[in-house]
Parts: sequence; structure tokens; C-alpha cells
Amino acid sequence: MFDSLELWFDAHPVVQNVAFDVSPVVTVLALAFALLRARRQPLWAEAYRRLGRNKSALLALFVIGLYGLVSLSDSIGWWDAKKQDRVTVLDSVAGRNLERYYSPPLGTHTVGEAFPQPLKEPRTHLLGTDGTGADVLYRTLKGARTAFVIGGLTSLIAIPIGILLGLLSGYFGKWVDDLITYFYTVLSSIPSILLQIAIAMVLGKGMWQICIALGMARWVGLCRQIRGETLRHREREYVRAAKALGVSDFQIVIKHILPNLLPMVIIFTTLGFSGLILSEAILSYLGIGVGAGVGSWGNMINASRDELAREPILWWNLISASSAMTILVLAFNLLGDALRDAIDPRLRS
Repeated sequence: MFDSLELWFDAHPVVQNVAFDVSPVVTVLALAFALLRARRQPLWAEAYRRLGRNKSALLALFVIGLYGLVSLSDSIGWWDAKKQDRVTVLDSVAGRNLERYYSPPLGTHTVGEAFPQPLKEPRTHLLGTDGTGADVLYRTLKGARTAFVIGGLTSLIAIPIGILLGLLSGYFGKWVDDLITYFYTVLSSIPSILLQIAIAMVLGKGMWQICIALGMARWVGLCRQIRGETLRHREREYVRAAKALGVSDFQIVIKHILPNLLPMVIIFTTLGFSGLILSEAILSYLGIGVGAGVGSWGNMINASRDELAREPILWWNLISASSAMTILVLAFNLLGDALRDAIDPRLRS
């Protein structure tokens, strides 16, 4: 099935590019819509006030917003007939002509060659150039789109599966609970990174394949949390009253139990986003991640292994990718902690 899906996408590159370009936009718009809609509800008003007083959360939102803008600028593009290639807004703004070889940050000549050559654009490469002569800052910015695509598409795969199976297991119980619990217990007994590597090696390289591999390994934690909360909510008075009034099980789950679980889903998604970024970097570092031609922080870190063994040491590729990834992961972790403190009533003073 996955082979036929891969062949179909390879035969329809326009559909594949549209899906990858739209996913960061959909992720940003969905998050903004959820926040604006939740703000109108009285129960969320206090959470928003607490979040607005948290300076670290506001700083994290600002950083994530900057990364999101970079991702969107790399998703909006057009076809360049002269170059016979697709050009994005980021390419037109930050893309530069290729240099000859490695060059240090703000350098004027190449390094690593027996006879260093002057650069075409000296002192314009803020973070230097890599072995292909590409600007390292430009490649670092290209990695932001990959991070948001991986996080967005994987969340769209893992979250519905975790919510659906968790609700079914917690509400209906009996053999449904036993079957689902046994299934995710078996998956959770396998180390997450090993499961991701196994699925990625079966599916092969590619953006879709990585999203599927990460999604199949990420829904377990959410499913376990949703099941536990559903078990607690199904015994409460409002659920019993709904059953006494003849409300169907479907309406009880969708209209009564699920809205009470949305704060948990929001927190899980925010904190899990940083884990997805790190997982993609690990898989790309191992050589089974996104393709070599895709801008990725994992690919940059993978390429820096040989650079660190050279003389002189070419450190700027590794530092640039690691710093960009660390800042984004830290911002998502700070935002997730702030959301948990603001939403969870047990943490309010």
C-alpha cells in the first residue's frame, strides 16, 4: 500500500508540492483559529489572562511566530521558466549565487583548499558557506519549513488516531478497552526511536514516509492519556444525566466528553511538536530521513560529521543547524509549560 502511495506521489509532483506547501499554512491557521475561538469561551478567559502575564510564554510565541513566517515564505512560490525550477519568496530574498567551496562566516576567501580562492560575494555570508558553496544561513532558514511540515503533518496523523482510540477504549470498556490497550501496550514496549527507525526503513526516504513513521509511533502517549481521562469523565453526573435523558453514546462522547479533553490535546500537541522536530533530525542524521535535496537541520548535522574531522575544523554548519533547532525546540517547550500552567486548574493558586 505504501509503495503504491509513494509511486502515486512520484507521478504527481504538483500534488506533492502543493501538500507540502499548504501544510505549514494549515498548521498556522488552525492554531490561530483554535486560540481565537477558545478565547471567546468564559472558561478560557482566566487561562488567557495567566498566559498573557507570562513573559517567557510571550517570548516563545514571538520566536515561534518568526519561524512560522520563515516557513511560510519558503512555502509561497512560483515557477521560474528561466531556471526551470520552483522559486519561493525565501529563495528570492535570501538565496545567493553558489560559491566555489567552504568559506568561514563573513569570510573573503575559501578554506579547506590548497589554494584559497576569493569569494564572488565577500563578507556577505553571515554564517559562511558549505561544501557545495551554498550559504549556510540560507540553508538554515530552509530547515524551518521542513520542521513545520514534519510537525504539522505528523500531528494530523497521530492526534486523530490517539483521540479516537482513547475515547473508544475509555468510554466503552470491556473487550474494546482490552483490545486497544493490548495494542498500544505492545507498541509502547518498543523504544520509540527504534520503532520510528524500523518504520522509516520499511517506507524509505521522503517527507511523507517520515511523517507516517513518526505518526505511527506518536499516537500511543496521547491515546493512553485520553483513555484515562475518559474513564474518569464517563462516571460523572453530567454523563449519567445525558444517558438518563436518552442521549446517544456518540453525542455524549463528541459533545460532552471530548470538549473537556481539548486542553490536554492542546498541551500534548505543543509539547510533542518539539519532539517531532528532534526525531526528524535524528532520522536524517542516521541517513533515513528526508531526501538529500530537502533543506533539513538533520541533513546539515549529518553533513557536518566529516567537516569536524577536517583540518581546519569547519564548525559553522553544525553550530548553525543545532542553534536554530535548539531555539525552536526550547520555544515550544516553554510555550507548552506555560499552557499547562494556565489551563490546568489544579496548578492555579
